[in-house]
Amino acid sequence: MKTAVYPGSFDPITCGHLDILKRGNEMFDQIKVVLFTNTSKKPLFTIEERMDMIRQSVTDLANIEVDCYEGLVVDYMKKYNHRFLLRGLRSISDFESEFQMASMNKKMYPEVESVFLMTSHEHAYVSSSLIREIIRFNGSVQGMVPEYVHQKLVEKIKGMNR
Repeated sequence: MKTAVYPGSFDPITCGHLDILKRGNEMFDQIKVVLFTNTSKKPLFTIEERMDMIRQSVTDLANIEVDCYEGLVVDYMKKYNHRFLLRGLRSISDFESEFQMASMNKKMYPEVESVFLMTSHEHAYVSSSLIREIIRFNGSVQGMVPEYVHQKLVEKIKGMNR
């Protein structure tokens, strides 16, 4: 069975992430969406909230599992004997950082194969950090995130503004 690991902080999951998952789902028997802690980011949502949003957003996709891990992606992959790492690319700047990470991952775990999918054009400008910025200033992110995620964002911001 070919399993791909799709790592990220997913704070929150966006329609761009779902685009990668839908297309990756056609290539792999199973995809594990794994939340990792990004020490350079201050998350808006807890791990549990993000895992819930991902699960609610992929109900129409088969063979998607959601997990979390604290540590290196390659350590997670070694632990579960996974070889494929699924990543999305939006721009040239994404390619530069992803190329560096893929090279480092290959050095630490030679069995890993990074699979890159270009995000569809309609989602190329969307990022979780932009979503967080827009929602903090009461802007509309409808259509950029799944409806369930949109509801959770609105609830979170209302709770923060009390």
